[in-house]
Amino acid sequence: MTSTILIHALTTALAIGFAVLVADQWLRRRQPYQLVWALGLVWYGIAAGTELLGAATGWNELLYRAWYLTGAVWVAAWLGLGTIYLLARTRFGFAFAASLLLAGLFTYLTQQRYEYANAGIAPAVYVAVAAVAAVAITVLSWRRSEAWAHVAAGVIVAGTLASGLMMAAVSLPAPGYAIDPATGAPTGELFPGYLRLLTPFFNISGAFALVLGAIYSAYVFMPKRRVIGYSVRADQPLVARIGSILVAPVAIAVNLVASLPEAVVALLRGRLNSRVPATLLIAAGGMVVSVTSGLGRFGETSAHAIGLLVGLLLIFLGFLVSIEVFSDVRLPFTRIVLRRRDRGGQPAG
Repeated sequence: MTSTILIHALTTALAIGFAVLVADQWLRRRQPYQLVWALGLVWYGIAAGTELLGAATGWNELLYRAWYLTGAVWVAAWLGLGTIYLLARTRFGFAFAASLLLAGLFTYLTQQRYEYANAGIAPAVYVAVAAVAAVAITVLSWRRSEAWAHVAAGVIVAGTLASGLMMAAVSLPAPGYAIDPATGAPTGELFPGYLRLLTPFFNISGAFALVLGAIYSAYVFMPKRRVIGYSVRADQPLVARIGSILVAPVAIAVNLVASLPEAVVALLRGRLNSRVPATLLIAAGGMVVSVTSGLGRFGETSAHAIGLLVGLLLIFLGFLVSIEVFSDVRLPFTRIVLRRRDRGGQPAG
């Protein structure tokens, strides 16, 4: 067994086992973010499984198609959507709306740079979808409505269905798959432009939600030092509220860095909320996956396999650390508790 096959085997097993644990939590608590995360982890497991089979037995067209849909398009989007539902009651909607606009713009610029064949009107369509969704999410966030998360979900679900239909209809040239001859990792070069452009669109918005959403969640739950003050209360004058929303990203970033020493002290004293280290681990894992996947899109696949495993492992450790997500450890889909932890003292989200 080569090291690559072993890495893919470990990634597949971890992703599927992780999905089972999260699905079990959803059955008990019925939180939408748990169901969405479970689906995202299933896609992760399938994608890793296709790479395992491809490396062990050789690639074929079916594996190649399944890898691209689940790994290159769906995983980041669905994991990010889980974080969106977790933060639906916060002001994260403004930031996600901005990320959608950036994803749409980057998708358009990607086509201008690489000129993928058969892109057609896809770049304009993806930009339009991003703009319309961003406006809707901004309006709902302004009204402090949790429905902005449903708008994000609508974009992801519609994109998932559309990509599945496009994949079913596309015809691939022989041999039906493409791999990097140096590393054996699959590449997306056989797919038409309208499918390839879904990758930056879904991955940028999904990775933003997963990584920055986790960092924002850590900021919410850590002891804070407010170097820059801001407020987005609904009772402010209109101009003041708009100004506060624009200042908020800078203020949060500065306050987060300034708060780190106090967070370290709280950690050493055992007083740090479990969601702070948990979400920082999730952010680190999401960053690793995003970077290695991004490098793969530009032809650098040497770190692809290990990046998927290390990123998933960090995300898994983050979930295990969080008392809120796993208040007890039990055999999945049973009432047998293996270990129970005290949940006490969780602040409101």
